[in-house]
Amino acid sequence: MFAIVEIAGKQFKVKQGDKLEVPRLNDHKEGDKVKLDEVLLRSDDKKADIGMPKVAGAQVELLIREHGKAAKIRVFKKKAKKRYERTQGHRQPYSLVEVVAVK
Repeated sequence: MFAIVEIAGKQFKVKQGDKLEVPRLNDHKEGDKVKLDEVLLRSDDKKADIGMPKVAGAQVELLIREHGKAAKIRVFKKKAKKRYERTQGHRQPYSLVEVVAVK
């Protein structure tokens, strides 16, 4: 069984036992269990339930393994012949979650 869920405005295909990096869930700590009601599609081998926009009664349970930051990226801007250069770095925060159950 798998499901399509919405987490922080992004859609993820999940099934039991998957580990995902999702946008950081600031409201929860490491080790917390989170229940998501934002299930857009739920499917097993024979039948698929498609939500309009959500599947009623469907739920996905996640376990937050850790919070972290992704690898650093460099943003470099330059304008030719104008002596303009800017360098900026960014590390995107994420949460590593494990799917415990798809109900």
